[in-house]
Amino acid sequence: MKLDREAARRLAAALVMIDIPGTTLGEPELALLRRYPLRAICLFRRNLSGLAGTRRLTAELHALLGPRGLVAIDQEGGAVSRATFVPVGPSGMALGAVGDAELAQQVGAATARSMAWLGVNWNFAPVLDVNNNPANPVIGERSFSDDPDEVARLAGAWMKGSLAEGVACCVKHFPGHGDTHEDSHHALPQVDKSLPELEALELRPFRRLNGCAPALMTAHIVYPQLDPERPATLSPFFLTELLRRRIGYQGVVITDALMMRAIADRWGHARAAVLALQAGADMVLAQGSLAEQEGAIEAVTDALLDGRLDAEALQLAANRVDRLAAHYPASLREVDPAQWARDERLMERAAERALTALRAPQPPKGPLRVITQGEVSSDGVSEAGPSARDVASLWEPDVDIEWLVVPKLSALRAEQIPRDGRCNVLASNTRARYPESAQDWPIDLHLALWNPFQSLDLPVPTLLTWGYDAPALRALRAWLKGDLQAQGRAPIRALEHA
Repeated sequence: MKLDREAARRLAAALVMIDIPGTTLGEPELALLRRYPLRAICLFRRNLSGLAGTRRLTAELHALLGPRGLVAIDQEGGAVSRATFVPVGPSGMALGAVGDAELAQQVGAATARSMAWLGVNWNFAPVLDVNNNPANPVIGERSFSDDPDEVARLAGAWMKGSLAEGVACCVKHFPGHGDTHEDSHHALPQVDKSLPELEALELRPFRRLNGCAPALMTAHIVYPQLDPERPATLSPFFLTELLRRRIGYQGVVITDALMMRAIADRWGHARAAVLALQAGADMVLAQGSLAEQEGAIEAVTDALLDGRLDAEALQLAANRVDRLAAHYPASLREVDPAQWARDERLMERAAERALTALRAPQPPKGPLRVITQGEVSSDGVSEAGPSARDVASLWEPDVDIEWLVVPKLSALRAEQIPRDGRCNVLASNTRARYPESAQDWPIDLHLALWNPFQSLDLPVPTLLTWGYDAPALRALRAWLKGDLQAQGRAPIRALEHA
């Protein structure tokens, strides 16, 4: 299959997903879209300007990308929810704490409806990572459980709901990101496991849902026993030999973002795009500057022309992406206000059922001292954590509270916390685990609003919300008033026995 440069560029553009910098398309982005027949764009929080503004943007994208267009987003639920002005679902671990597959399916369907109202037809969810490592800095409450079969059961139900509403899912992160000690946004993690060890745990959800998931996202992780040179995203062993041949996966394979430092610092956008397609990916997520995105397209074009990339293999990849777009076409579904209200109530009920008590916490009475961090920036994966002002909204204005707002909770010291008769409440609004010295903090009640594994560092009565989305905070507010009981059960053995 011989291609001229224009044909090679068209094929390359069909296999590259880009992003855009703002809430509207400027002339530089329009010029890029005029030059290359791109079909796929990923949206982030910076692109969203409420319901009306986002719908205007996606309508323009649909017209520009054409009938094969794919508008994608990360709307997992919980902290990884780019759109917060629609009914927001609970995190995976919150659904794990409830353990109800029917509820998971309903949440998946409601999430998909919200995306369809926004004009999104591809959601990078659900997470199939098995969180068996409490020190994992990036997966945490995004995982449904530390039990691979429970992950498959609940994620499969969530996905069934989404697909029934006409929005494509993308399971992630193959072959498993649950046992890492590093975040691939900032470093290149390694997991020193054999293939039998992966098959016993990480790969089980991917195998169980092999025939159900229309798309799959790769992990930027090196498994030195299986490919000591390349992370799974760039590894022919993982993407072609294991995923395609041994597991038999037939859906679309897209990379995680190539701008993440695990990849960009070592291979760069352009080279990584070629290596990922050589390894067996169907589409590369080449977000970055316009120059970097264009560089990825041209690198793939050059590799098609000089034979480093096989044109027939890439045409098969483009055909798989075509089928995904045809089955889940981009459109702007009209908003149904009555359904919106029902979906909001569904998310509220899910958050209420997920509240989980460890060590018998009780709503505090009398004068309080609330300790929290002032501001919490986005870590590049999750959205920004709740501010001290958000935490303050958990109590009625007339509650007697003395505030201890610190710049960084992980730097808190026991001597900063008075023991004077007030009930000391730690409202944790950050992801970072606590230091070893937290064992000595004089805390009476721990409200873990984000990372549930902080409860392992602070052995005091704890309430877990599994996230800080608006429904989770409203459920916590009701518990603090004594109007709601915590019904959830930790879906992680390390927490069950905490």
